[in-house]
Amino acid sequence: MKRALLIGFLVASLMLAGCTGQQGSGGSQEGGSGSGNSCDIKSPPLFKEGVLTVATDKPAYPPWFEGNPEHYSGYEGEVASEVAERMDLPIEWVVEPFNKSYAPGAKDYDFDINQITITPEREQAVDFSEGYFDNAQGVLVLKDSPFADAQSISNLKDARMGAQVGTTGLEFINETVQPNEEPKVFETTNDAKSALESGQIDAMVTDLVTTVYLRDFEIDNSVVVGQYPRNEQFGMLFEQGNPLVGCVNQVLGKMKEDGTLQELEKKYLQQYLSVPTLEK
Repeated sequence: MKRALLIGFLVASLMLAGCTGQQGSGGSQEGGSGSGNSCDIKSPPLFKEGVLTVATDKPAYPPWFEGNPEHYSGYEGEVASEVAERMDLPIEWVVEPFNKSYAPGAKDYDFDINQITITPEREQAVDFSEGYFDNAQGVLVLKDSPFADAQSISNLKDARMGAQVGTTGLEFINETVQPNEEPKVFETTNDAKSALESGQIDAMVTDLVTTVYLRDFEIDNSVVVGQYPRNEQFGMLFEQGNPLVGCVNQVLGKMKEDGTLQELEKKYLQQYLSVPTLEK
């Protein structure tokens, strides 16, 4: 009798171990976080039934977003629209300020797409999709600035620099440039832009594409002195634990495989990427 009970206990233990191992294999994928592929794309969990609710900031800047929220184009606008189309869902755009998006807590949307870099610190509070764009930081100055000919990080040590609060651009200034003067921190990219134009700062830092766009279309007599790659990727941001991450990752994977992401990057971003790299 004791032997039969012992055999039964061992069999039950082995079965439990097998089940536990299967559950553990559905974790996050490389380049993102959350629920891997454990999502039924034919019946996805949505914030609002029958519609994909997508957030971004306002104003939403070209070339990431063009047009209006009723039908966004631009790189991120079309990436999100393509995800919705492949999930056979209409898309509804809502506003989410950049600095609020990666705070912990409930989200009143399915995901946010707004040039948000995947970082370990942010992953403590939110989940991310796989990356959909490899980002570098760009440094913008006025043409008559003493730093207009900067070719290296060391050339920027004496510059009065600024960036939007909570961004990896600000991290780049503090961690990589380490200027002699404390950088100025702004609530929005627009505030940093105004500070550069008015001479409050010598250089502003933001993602490379936005930096070049500002040079070409927003800030007269400005120049991008260089870019600095930091192995950063933009990801779609989700409420922590949202299983929809898995569905979106499935779609993004197919968009990478069939060349859709590459085509959209070429269409909207290629002209903004040819910038010299700053030396250390």
